[in-house]
Amino acid sequence: MIHRSLFLGLISLVCAGAAAAQTPQQHGQPDWPCRQVRVPELAIASVWTGPPLDEAMKHWRDDQTIADLVVRLAQRRTPIDEAEQLIGQFAKSSGDRRKARLTTLFAGVYERMNDERRDVVSGLDRFGRRLKDMAEKAREETQRLRDQQDQKPPDPEAVRKAGESLQWRLRLFEEQRRMIGYVCESPALIEQRFGALARAIQQAME
Repeated sequence: MIHRSLFLGLISLVCAGAAAAQTPQQHGQPDWPCRQVRVPELAIASVWTGPPLDEAMKHWRDDQTIADLVVRLAQRRTPIDEAEQLIGQFAKSSGDRRKARLTTLFAGVYERMNDERRDVVSGLDRFGRRLKDMAEKAREETQRLRDQQDQKPPDPEAVRKAGESLQWRLRLFEEQRRMIGYVCESPALIEQRFGALARAIQQAME
């Protein structure tokens, strides 16, 4: 039979996890698991003061050199100092077309990183839904365990199985819940990198 103090601790964990999962609902985002505001799109206006991007957005993939460089710059495994060097080399090699080509490069970086951020935010929505589902299942199993313990007389084997099932469920839930702080940083990290790349590209125009 599951020890009563452990039983109460498990219930407290379920309640705490459920409360954490429900906090984002205050912001109108029932599946969003993060304390950060849900912002799926990168904001260009806050980082870009260069030429208009309408045409560049349409054609950046047409230049293979630019398309390849966009991939390297957007990848987080490329250190920012290396990315800045690549941007400087690209600007120097572009000659009189430097400003136009850097604008096209920025358009590609924006589109690729914006797509990445949208994918990450969608993944966090799915993570939030899964966490809520896990909390609900844990609550259901908690109630089943209480029902088994309240039976007169209780069935020790049924209580044992219900307790083991609940402990397994809660271990999984807690493992997932501990990941929230880490995974919720991903959109901000993408935004920070995007801002750094935007500054480097604009400085290369000067």
